[in-house]
Amino acid sequence: MREAIDGAFGNPSSRHWAGLPAKQMVETARSQLADLLGCAPDEVVFTSGGSEANNLALKGVFFASKRQRRHVVTSRVEHPAIVEPLRFLERLGAEVSWLPVDRTGRIDPDDLRKAITADTILVSIMHANNEVGTIQPIADCAAIARERGVPFHTDAAQSIGKIPTRVDELGVNLMSVAGHKVYAPKGVGALYVRGGTALESLVHGAGHEGGRRAGTESALLAAALGQAAVLAADLSGVPRVEAMRDRFWRALRDRFGDGVVLNGHPVHRLPNTLNVSFVGRVGADILAALDGVAASTGSACHSGRVELSPVLEAMGVAPEAGMGAIRFSIGRATTEDEIDAVVAALSDALSAGDPA
Repeated sequence: MREAIDGAFGNPSSRHWAGLPAKQMVETARSQLADLLGCAPDEVVFTSGGSEANNLALKGVFFASKRQRRHVVTSRVEHPAIVEPLRFLERLGAEVSWLPVDRTGRIDPDDLRKAITADTILVSIMHANNEVGTIQPIADCAAIARERGVPFHTDAAQSIGKIPTRVDELGVNLMSVAGHKVYAPKGVGALYVRGGTALESLVHGAGHEGGRRAGTESALLAAALGQAAVLAADLSGVPRVEAMRDRFWRALRDRFGDGVVLNGHPVHRLPNTLNVSFVGRVGADILAALDGVAASTGSACHSGRVELSPVLEAMGVAPEAGMGAIRFSIGRATTEDEIDAVVAALSDALSAGDPA
């Protein structure tokens, strides 16, 4: 990024002396991300983040179909960046099937098989859940869609750099990437678009990004995402992250016993995500007492009433457990001392007051 600021500051679409270095930086980054995903560089479209990538995939396929067919299949545990664009498309006449999940947050591929119709234009199932970390059987689901001639999109914002995300191994036509989830800056992402996939542009203008996304490219952000992709390709540090997550969970169980429960799949889950419920408590109250801890809650309290997140609700999590849900995320730099400090802080916070 420093190099882009100091030297490659021209317009990447210009052919003069100031633009060519910027162009080279963007294309190098495109190749770096393509290497991570296992695709051709020209199948990578840079975006402003995962949300734009998801919008481009969903709306792009819908509008490219010219609404001759208009059925989309997704799940009930998707990120809002999938749910809200689909709600928008419903207002334009789209028909959306929302697949249920089991108690661990996983869909049943047989439900997908039954949901696809002759009018289905797209299946969109997230690779891994942003709240509980459950990993979906994407390869199996994509194979079902492929048998029916339906393109398959996956939101891989949470999984890039944590588990393998090679597009051919997963069998997907479209894949969304969020830069800040893989240690790139906020404000950059990408959409993988398999060659031959019909996609209408979301942002119209000049012919940037192969005509799929207009707007002057940011060499600064693209270079950062490209370098992050190079680092993310090395998964050798992931077992350590997983070990930290498991150490954290054991410590919570040792300290709180049956007062803490795991949300998500016990095996098919991200190595860095630990979503737990403190039974009978309110997650927001616990977080408020954890000074210096960055985590998120799976419930919201409105006028004294706690509402579960749509993900936990779809999983059938009981309200008395779901209202105390907190998602903790382990990073590559997280230490054992930090884990121990959080467990101690939780112990102090939960012993300070009576259960809600």
